[in-house]
Amino acid sequence: MAWLWVAVGLVILLFSGDFLVRGAVNLAMRLGIPALVVSLTVVAFGTSAPELLIVLSAIYEGAPTLAVGNVVGSNTANVLLVLGLPAVMATLDTRQFDTRRSFVLMLIATTVFAGFAMTGMFVWWHGLICLAVLAFMLYDQSRGGDASAEDDLEGLDPTMPGRKIAMFLVLGLIGLPLGAELLVRNAVVIAQDFGMSETVIGLTLVAIGTSLPELATTTMAAIRRQADVALGNVIGSNMFNLLGIIGVGALVGNLPVPTEILKIDIWVMCAASLLLIPFVFFGQRIGRRWGLALLAFYVTYLWFILF
Repeated sequence: MAWLWVAVGLVILLFSGDFLVRGAVNLAMRLGIPALVVSLTVVAFGTSAPELLIVLSAIYEGAPTLAVGNVVGSNTANVLLVLGLPAVMATLDTRQFDTRRSFVLMLIATTVFAGFAMTGMFVWWHGLICLAVLAFMLYDQSRGGDASAEDDLEGLDPTMPGRKIAMFLVLGLIGLPLGAELLVRNAVVIAQDFGMSETVIGLTLVAIGTSLPELATTTMAAIRRQADVALGNVIGSNMFNLLGIIGVGALVGNLPVPTEILKIDIWVMCAASLLLIPFVFFGQRIGRRWGLALLAFYVTYLWFILF
Protein backbone atom coordinates (compact mmCIF):
# COMPACT_ATOMS: atom_id res chain seq x y z
CA MET A 1 0.00 0.00 0.00
CA ALA A 2 2.94 2.35 0.61
CA TRP A 3 3.76 2.40 -3.13
CA LEU A 4 0.14 3.23 -3.94
CA TRP A 5 0.07 6.11 -1.47
CA VAL A 6 3.36 7.43 -2.82
CA ALA A 7 1.81 7.45 -6.31
CA VAL A 8 -1.34 9.15 -4.99
CA GLY A 9 0.74 11.75 -3.15
CA LEU A 10 2.81 12.43 -6.26
CA VAL A 11 -0.26 12.88 -8.47
CA ILE A 12 -1.80 15.25 -5.92
CA LEU A 13 1.48 17.21 -5.78
CA LEU A 14 1.75 17.56 -9.55
CA PHE A 15 -1.84 18.70 -10.07
CA SER A 16 -1.78 20.98 -7.02
CA GLY A 17 1.40 22.67 -8.20
CA ASP A 18 -0.16 23.32 -11.59
CA PHE A 19 -3.35 24.68 -9.98
CA LEU A 20 -1.32 27.00 -7.74
CA VAL A 21 0.69 28.37 -10.67
CA ARG A 22 -2.42 29.00 -12.77
CA GLY A 23 -4.27 30.70 -9.95
CA ALA A 24 -1.31 32.78 -8.76
CA VAL A 25 -0.31 33.90 -12.28
CA ASN A 26 -3.78 35.12 -13.15
CA LEU A 27 -4.27 36.79 -9.77
CA ALA A 28 -0.93 38.57 -10.07
CA MET A 29 -1.74 39.81 -13.57
CA ARG A 30 -5.16 41.00 -12.37
CA LEU A 31 -3.35 43.01 -9.69
CA GLY A 32 -1.21 44.68 -12.34
CA ILE A 33 2.10 43.00 -11.53
CA PRO A 34 4.41 43.02 -14.62
CA ALA A 35 4.65 39.77 -16.57
CA LEU A 36 8.42 39.51 -16.14
CA VAL A 37 8.18 39.82 -12.36
CA VAL A 38 5.42 37.19 -12.31
CA SER A 39 7.55 34.86 -14.44
CA LEU A 40 10.63 35.21 -12.22
CA THR A 41 8.77 34.87 -8.92
CA VAL A 42 5.24 33.44 -8.98
CA VAL A 43 5.82 30.88 -11.74
CA ALA A 44 9.30 29.93 -10.56
CA PHE A 45 8.25 29.43 -6.95
CA GLY A 46 4.99 27.78 -7.97
CA THR A 47 6.67 25.15 -10.13
CA SER A 48 9.12 24.48 -7.28
CA ALA A 49 6.27 24.18 -4.76
CA PRO A 50 6.29 20.33 -4.77
CA GLU A 51 9.99 20.27 -3.83
CA LEU A 52 9.42 22.91 -1.14
CA LEU A 53 6.54 21.01 0.42
CA ILE A 54 8.58 17.79 0.28
CA VAL A 55 11.38 19.49 2.24
CA LEU A 56 9.02 20.97 4.83
CA SER A 57 7.13 17.70 5.19
CA ALA A 58 10.38 15.75 5.53
CA ILE A 59 11.47 18.04 8.37
CA TYR A 60 8.08 17.64 10.06
CA GLU A 61 8.16 13.86 9.66
CA GLY A 62 11.65 13.64 11.15
CA ALA A 63 13.36 12.68 7.87
CA PRO A 64 15.47 15.76 7.01
CA THR A 65 18.09 13.76 5.08
CA LEU A 66 15.36 12.89 2.56
CA ALA A 67 14.95 16.63 1.98
CA VAL A 68 18.60 17.22 1.07
CA GLY A 69 18.62 14.06 -1.06
CA ASN A 70 15.56 15.32 -2.93
CA VAL A 71 17.22 18.62 -3.88
CA VAL A 72 20.50 17.01 -4.98
CA GLY A 73 18.67 14.21 -6.81
CA SER A 74 16.25 16.59 -8.51
CA ASN A 75 19.03 18.81 -9.85
CA THR A 76 20.90 15.79 -11.20
CA ALA A 77 17.73 14.43 -12.79
CA ASN A 78 16.90 17.84 -14.28
CA VAL A 79 20.07 17.82 -16.36
CA LEU A 80 20.54 14.15 -17.20
CA LEU A 81 16.92 12.94 -17.45
CA VAL A 82 14.88 16.08 -18.14
CA LEU A 83 17.21 17.20 -20.96
CA GLY A 84 18.35 13.74 -22.05
CA LEU A 85 14.98 12.14 -22.76
CA PRO A 86 13.50 14.99 -24.87
CA ALA A 87 16.79 15.26 -26.82
CA VAL A 88 16.37 11.65 -27.93
CA MET A 89 13.02 12.58 -29.45
CA ALA A 90 13.89 15.97 -30.97
CA THR A 91 17.16 17.90 -31.32
CA LEU A 92 17.43 21.04 -29.20
CA ASP A 93 19.25 23.80 -31.11
CA THR A 94 20.86 26.04 -28.48
CA ARG A 95 22.55 28.42 -30.97
CA GLN A 96 19.52 30.68 -31.34
CA PHE A 97 19.54 32.18 -27.84
CA ASP A 98 21.87 33.19 -25.01
CA THR A 99 21.56 31.60 -21.57
CA ARG A 100 25.15 32.25 -20.48
CA ARG A 101 24.24 34.76 -17.79
CA SER A 102 21.57 32.49 -16.26
CA PHE A 103 23.90 29.51 -16.42
CA VAL A 104 26.68 31.38 -14.60
CA LEU A 105 24.17 32.32 -11.90
CA MET A 106 23.21 28.65 -11.60
CA LEU A 107 26.88 27.71 -11.17
CA ILE A 108 27.20 30.34 -8.43
CA ALA A 109 24.13 28.86 -6.72
CA THR A 110 25.68 25.38 -7.03
CA THR A 111 28.93 26.64 -5.47
CA VAL A 112 27.11 28.31 -2.57
CA PHE A 113 25.07 25.16 -1.94
CA ALA A 114 28.11 22.86 -2.10
CA GLY A 115 30.13 25.12 0.20
CA PHE A 116 27.44 25.12 2.87
CA ALA A 117 26.88 21.38 2.44
CA MET A 118 30.55 20.74 3.28
CA THR A 119 29.89 22.02 6.80
CA GLY A 120 27.71 18.94 7.31
CA MET A 121 24.45 20.75 8.05
CA PHE A 122 22.34 23.57 6.67
CA VAL A 123 21.34 25.91 9.51
CA TRP A 124 19.27 29.07 9.70
CA TRP A 125 22.00 31.51 8.67
CA HIS A 126 22.77 29.35 5.63
CA GLY A 127 19.12 29.70 4.73
CA LEU A 128 19.23 33.49 5.03
CA ILE A 129 22.28 33.72 2.79
CA CYS A 130 20.75 31.37 0.21
CA LEU A 131 17.57 33.44 0.04
CA ALA A 132 19.57 36.69 -0.14
CA VAL A 133 21.63 35.34 -3.05
CA LEU A 134 18.43 34.19 -4.76
CA ALA A 135 16.87 37.64 -4.33
CA PHE A 136 19.95 39.25 -5.90
CA MET A 137 19.83 36.82 -8.82
CA LEU A 138 16.15 37.52 -9.43
CA TYR A 139 16.87 41.25 -9.40
CA ASP A 140 19.75 40.75 -11.83
CA GLN A 141 17.56 38.66 -14.14
CA SER A 142 14.74 41.22 -14.04
CA ARG A 143 17.12 44.00 -15.15
CA GLY A 144 18.24 42.02 -18.19
CA GLY A 145 14.90 40.39 -18.99
CA ASP A 146 12.31 41.01 -21.64
CA ALA A 147 9.40 43.00 -20.28
CA SER A 148 7.17 41.61 -23.04
CA ALA A 149 7.17 38.13 -21.51
CA GLU A 150 3.41 38.08 -21.08
CA ASP A 151 2.72 36.08 -24.24
CA ASP A 152 4.84 33.17 -22.98
CA LEU A 153 3.67 33.29 -19.37
CA GLU A 154 2.69 29.81 -18.21
CA GLY A 155 -0.95 29.45 -17.17
CA LEU A 156 -2.04 32.96 -18.18
CA ASP A 157 -5.69 33.26 -19.22
CA PRO A 158 -6.98 36.87 -19.36
CA THR A 159 -10.58 35.60 -19.58
CA MET A 160 -10.40 33.43 -16.45
CA PRO A 161 -13.21 34.43 -14.01
CA GLY A 162 -12.37 35.38 -10.44
CA ARG A 163 -14.09 32.34 -8.92
CA LYS A 164 -11.97 30.02 -11.05
CA ILE A 165 -8.80 31.81 -9.92
CA ALA A 166 -9.91 31.38 -6.31
CA MET A 167 -10.69 27.70 -6.90
CA PHE A 168 -7.23 27.05 -8.37
CA LEU A 169 -5.54 28.80 -5.44
CA VAL A 170 -7.57 26.87 -2.85
CA LEU A 171 -6.96 23.51 -4.56
CA GLY A 172 -3.25 24.24 -4.84
CA LEU A 173 -2.84 25.39 -1.24
CA ILE A 174 -4.77 22.40 0.13
CA GLY A 175 -3.38 19.77 -2.22
CA LEU A 176 0.33 20.58 -1.91
CA PRO A 177 0.75 19.84 1.80
CA LEU A 178 -1.56 16.82 1.56
CA GLY A 179 0.36 15.33 -1.37
CA ALA A 180 3.71 16.05 0.24
CA GLU A 181 2.74 14.38 3.50
CA LEU A 182 1.45 11.27 1.72
CA LEU A 183 4.57 11.00 -0.42
CA VAL A 184 7.15 11.58 2.33
CA ARG A 185 5.49 9.43 4.98
CA ASN A 186 5.12 6.45 2.66
CA ALA A 187 8.53 6.94 1.02
CA VAL A 188 10.05 6.52 4.48
CA VAL A 189 8.04 3.31 4.94
CA ILE A 190 9.35 1.98 1.61
CA ALA A 191 12.91 2.85 2.60
CA GLN A 192 12.52 0.93 5.86
CA ASP A 193 10.91 -2.07 4.16
CA PHE A 194 13.71 -2.39 1.58
CA GLY A 195 16.53 -1.52 3.93
CA MET A 196 17.35 1.66 2.01
CA SER A 197 18.21 4.95 3.62
CA GLU A 198 15.90 7.96 3.46
CA THR A 199 18.70 9.70 1.56
CA VAL A 200 18.62 7.13 -1.25
CA ILE A 201 14.83 7.37 -1.49
CA GLY A 202 15.16 11.15 -1.74
CA LEU A 203 17.84 10.87 -4.42
CA THR A 204 15.83 8.46 -6.56
CA LEU A 205 12.08 7.92 -6.10
CA VAL A 206 11.20 11.34 -4.69
CA ALA A 207 13.66 13.25 -6.90
CA ILE A 208 12.40 11.69 -10.14
CA GLY A 209 8.79 12.23 -9.06
CA THR A 210 9.24 15.92 -8.33
CA SER A 211 11.15 16.37 -11.63
CA LEU A 212 8.18 15.15 -13.68
CA PRO A 213 6.72 18.68 -14.22
CA GLU A 214 10.05 19.85 -15.62
CA LEU A 215 10.24 16.72 -17.79
CA ALA A 216 6.77 17.38 -19.21
CA THR A 217 7.57 21.03 -19.92
CA THR A 218 10.92 20.23 -21.55
CA THR A 219 9.45 17.43 -23.67
CA MET A 220 6.77 19.73 -25.07
CA ALA A 221 9.41 22.43 -25.68
CA ALA A 222 11.56 19.94 -27.59
CA ILE A 223 8.62 18.86 -29.74
CA ARG A 224 7.86 22.54 -30.49
CA ARG A 225 11.57 23.25 -31.17
CA GLN A 226 11.70 25.71 -28.27
CA ALA A 227 15.21 24.97 -27.02
CA ASP A 228 15.31 28.21 -25.01
CA VAL A 229 12.30 27.09 -22.96
CA ALA A 230 13.79 23.63 -22.40
CA LEU A 231 17.24 24.78 -21.26
CA GLY A 232 15.90 27.81 -19.38
CA ASN A 233 13.46 25.59 -17.50
CA VAL A 234 16.27 23.34 -16.26
CA ILE A 235 18.59 26.20 -15.30
CA GLY A 236 15.86 28.12 -13.47
CA SER A 237 14.54 25.06 -11.65
CA ASN A 238 18.01 24.07 -10.44
CA MET A 239 18.74 27.57 -9.19
CA PHE A 240 15.49 27.69 -7.21
CA ASN A 241 16.04 24.22 -5.75
CA LEU A 242 19.51 25.07 -4.47
CA LEU A 243 18.75 28.50 -3.03
CA GLY A 244 15.00 28.86 -2.55
CA ILE A 245 14.04 25.37 -1.39
CA ILE A 246 17.07 24.80 0.83
CA GLY A 247 16.90 28.41 2.00
CA VAL A 248 13.34 28.13 3.28
CA GLY A 249 13.94 24.62 4.63
CA ALA A 250 16.99 25.68 6.64
CA LEU A 251 14.97 28.47 8.26
CA VAL A 252 12.35 25.96 9.39
CA GLY A 253 14.79 23.39 10.80
CA ASN A 254 18.36 22.13 10.58
CA LEU A 255 19.07 20.00 7.51
CA PRO A 256 21.89 17.48 8.08
CA VAL A 257 23.87 16.49 4.99
CA PRO A 258 24.47 12.70 4.86
CA THR A 259 28.06 11.55 4.43
CA GLU A 260 27.23 9.59 1.28
CA ILE A 261 25.93 12.75 -0.41
CA LEU A 262 29.17 14.59 0.41
CA LYS A 263 31.26 11.71 -0.96
CA ILE A 264 29.47 11.05 -4.24
CA ASP A 265 26.10 12.59 -5.02
CA ILE A 266 26.94 16.27 -4.67
CA TRP A 267 29.87 15.81 -7.06
CA VAL A 268 27.66 14.00 -9.56
CA MET A 269 25.26 16.96 -9.37
CA CYS A 270 28.12 19.40 -9.98
CA ALA A 271 29.46 17.31 -12.87
CA ALA A 272 25.99 17.16 -14.43
CA SER A 273 25.76 20.96 -14.22
CA LEU A 274 29.14 21.36 -15.95
CA LEU A 275 27.95 19.09 -18.77
CA LEU A 276 25.78 22.02 -19.92
CA ILE A 277 28.86 24.11 -20.83
CA PRO A 278 29.06 22.95 -24.49
CA PHE A 279 25.37 23.77 -25.00
CA VAL A 280 25.45 27.14 -23.23
CA PHE A 281 28.80 28.59 -24.32
CA PHE A 282 29.58 26.88 -27.63
CA GLY A 283 26.16 26.46 -29.22
CA GLN A 284 26.40 22.68 -29.34
CA ARG A 285 23.08 21.15 -30.34
CA ILE A 286 21.57 18.67 -27.88
CA GLY A 287 20.89 15.89 -30.36
CA ARG A 288 20.06 12.22 -30.06
CA ARG A 289 23.63 11.16 -29.29
CA TRP A 290 23.94 13.71 -26.53
CA GLY A 291 20.53 12.71 -25.21
CA LEU A 292 21.51 9.04 -25.09
CA ALA A 293 24.79 9.94 -23.38
CA LEU A 294 23.00 11.96 -20.70
CA LEU A 295 20.50 9.15 -20.11
CA ALA A 296 23.30 6.56 -19.94
CA PHE A 297 25.08 8.69 -17.35
CA TYR A 298 21.88 8.93 -15.30
CA VAL A 299 21.07 5.20 -15.49
CA THR A 300 24.65 4.36 -14.45
CA TYR A 301 24.36 6.75 -11.52
CA LEU A 302 21.03 5.23 -10.39
CA TRP A 303 22.44 1.70 -10.68
CA PHE A 304 25.44 2.72 -8.59
CA ILE A 305 23.47 4.20 -5.68
CA LEU A 306 20.74 1.53 -5.69
CA PHE A 307 22.89 -1.57 -6.04
